[in-house]
Amino acid sequence: MKIVLLDAHTANPGDLSWQPLESIAPCDVHPRTPLAETAARCAGAEIVITNKSPLTREIIEALPQLKYIGVTATGFNIVDTVAAKERGIIVSNVPGYSTPAVAQHVIALMLELTNHVGHAAASVRDGGWVRCPDFSYWDHPIVELSGRTLGIIGYGEIGSAVARIGSAFGMKVLASKRTWKEPPPAGVEAAEIDDIFSKSDVISLHCPLTDATKFLVGERTLGLMKKDAFLINTGRGPLVDEAALAKALNEGQIAGAGLDVLSVEPAKADNPLLSAKNCLVTPHVAWASRESRARLIDVTAANVKAFLAGKPVNVVNP
Repeated sequence: MKIVLLDAHTANPGDLSWQPLESIAPCDVHPRTPLAETAARCAGAEIVITNKSPLTREIIEALPQLKYIGVTATGFNIVDTVAAKERGIIVSNVPGYSTPAVAQHVIALMLELTNHVGHAAASVRDGGWVRCPDFSYWDHPIVELSGRTLGIIGYGEIGSAVARIGSAFGMKVLASKRTWKEPPPAGVEAAEIDDIFSKSDVISLHCPLTDATKFLVGERTLGLMKKDAFLINTGRGPLVDEAALAKALNEGQIAGAGLDVLSVEPAKADNPLLSAKNCLVTPHVAWASRESRARLIDVTAANVKAFLAGKPVNVVNP
């Protein structure tokens, strides 16, 4: 049996070990794989592990020995799961591995938008404090979060973790969820999406990307937001109409935005959010703490072991 890792660099650029998988079977580890080379690299493998390297119908049909695909991520749209199911190939993902890291990154973006710590430190380094006649100075408004409203769109694992931290800051929390199987916990109020847009001081997106949520943040919903409100997106890039958001930022329709995901990644030079006013963009790193990536590798290996034992888990194409 052979395991092929198509794009190992993202999960493990060298600071971790693939031993949990290597202890199962010999592994061919490729840092990155061009699409044109995928089928050749996977030839003869029963197990293929991918993060963002596509496994299309054409590639899957070219691999007669393939029995299992492991996705080292929560999202699995990189795999043609229908084609895999037709072939009896199990596809598993890794849910929940990055919840603490992503929630922390949301708060980091929120604090940079409200406290401007990075900006202030850069200003000091550039000599601004040395030249200042006063003991203290600031060139951006500093915003207290206590007493303000945090809107969570998508109250799942990550959304609820962000809500708990927001509550600790003294924020009121509004949350939307597709289905509430039980009432929200104390301190969290269930709300309709339009109410979240109109009433929140900070909105954080954690909903899945579907036909219904694509461009959820667009001209209409941005028009509902307060002028001093902030938007944060660590979910999926296409949840946001980027041209509409850039226009809203540049025209002062909302106060700022922090995004860790864009519609096309890596970012294109002409993406309007890269130059929009009061817009922070980080390069899809919310998930990437060492601890998260170690969990990712461990759960990926556990998924493979469960498959080999005939009891597959985290299956996304049942």
